[in-house]
Amino acid sequence: MNGEIDFNADIGESFAGYKLGMDEEIVRFITSANIATGFHAGDPDWMATTVALAEAAGVGIGAHPAYPDLAGFGRREMALTPDEIHNAVKYQVGALKAFTSDHRLQHVKPHGALYNRAVHDEPVARAIVTAVKSIDPDVIHVVLAGSKWEQVARDEGVRVARECYADRAVTREGTLVPRSHKGAVVHDEAQVIERSRKLAVEGRVVAVDGTEIDFAADSICLHGDTAGAVKLAGAVRRELEQAGVQIKPMSEIV
Repeated sequence: MNGEIDFNADIGESFAGYKLGMDEEIVRFITSANIATGFHAGDPDWMATTVALAEAAGVGIGAHPAYPDLAGFGRREMALTPDEIHNAVKYQVGALKAFTSDHRLQHVKPHGALYNRAVHDEPVARAIVTAVKSIDPDVIHVVLAGSKWEQVARDEGVRVARECYADRAVTREGTLVPRSHKGAVVHDEAQVIERSRKLAVEGRVVAVDGTEIDFAADSICLHGDTAGAVKLAGAVRRELEQAGVQIKPMSEIV
């Protein structure tokens, strides 16, 4: 491993009068923020508020587009065509970009079911990649490390940040365990910290069946809406820094 990694989290997932997550606290520990763009959470007012928060904290700003699924928080599969996905992603990324002070984004990372589908569905992955590329060819594409999606992005010649998860279980094939399965989300603090250290320092992770697999990545994600997320984010960051890992925005790594 190269001794440096980005630390990202999903924020801006409030909606109208409902506030979700601890954005003001977690931005102190991350280097990149994935901001909801209105289709699974967020709205124009929360997008403006969250972009301002991220800019003030000096973290890299990324769009977090999703299926049009507010009721299901973007975690339900939808039968959209690649063209529909292309247009939905372009719409959301363009909207968030308009809220930034310099009208630029560091990265784009799809959310939920759309992310999971892109991991193994080449037409969907290409629809996402080409939508983002059409807006700004220099934007970083955050993809699950080692996935078919990563290969599609590299074939398109765009900047790629390979992602892993501190608090999500993976299969021996390197894909995320579906949230409907027991143990899909790792809640034990010591386990999350150790997984993060192993990912950042060794480029390896223990899969859900106990198999240890290679999993080299440029960015670690920790979900900001899980219980104890802020405390956990601080603990993970301290552990990585004590292990000699430099925490920096993905734009300085890829």
